[in-house]
Amino acid sequence: MNYFLTGTDTGVGKTYAASLLIRAGRRAGLETVGMKPVCTGDRSDAEALYQACDGVIPLNTVNPVWYRTPAAPYTAAVVENRPVDLALIRDTFRQLRATHRSVIVEGVGGWLVPIERNYFVADLASEMGLPVVVVVRNRLGAINQTLLTVREIERHSVPFAGYILNEADPVEDVAAVTNREILTDLLGQPPLWTISQHATTLSYENH
Repeated sequence: MNYFLTGTDTGVGKTYAASLLIRAGRRAGLETVGMKPVCTGDRSDAEALYQACDGVIPLNTVNPVWYRTPAAPYTAAVVENRPVDLALIRDTFRQLRATHRSVIVEGVGGWLVPIERNYFVADLASEMGLPVVVVVRNRLGAINQTLLTVREIERHSVPFAGYILNEADPVEDVAAVTNREILTDLLGQPPLWTISQHATTLSYENH
């Protein structure tokens, strides 16, 4: 089980989904570990992945690059006058892949968040070569955001593995009630997994 997780936006539940995947992999005996190549703001995302993999790798391996500025990595790098160390990210990822058969990588923000001026999350995912899973928060606007993200993934010729539907919010409107059915129709596949409120495991969609 090796995936690169991106999201339709920031705050859609990527870290929560990644943590659940890591725990599921470890329960299955895969010794899954997580990686958050870049953190900005606090380091809570990386700490959650570190805890999910039972601390078997150092926090600085889970998250090799950290900026305290809560912004896109390119912005944070400019503000802090410290370029993103892509070589460190690449070396860390190569070491994880060489020593662990199951790695879950969580991107930062959405698919086109800039890491450098001309280098985006999409480019990092392309380099890593892992199948991409899109985390979708079930709310108004999810259909448009999901289709745009999937279209961009396909344009980058990166394997699209599917999507996780995060239903962590109470279902309160027509969009939230119908998004699953409409996305299944438009994408030709149901969600790989569903996250329900207060979930501690992922619900698998049998297709």
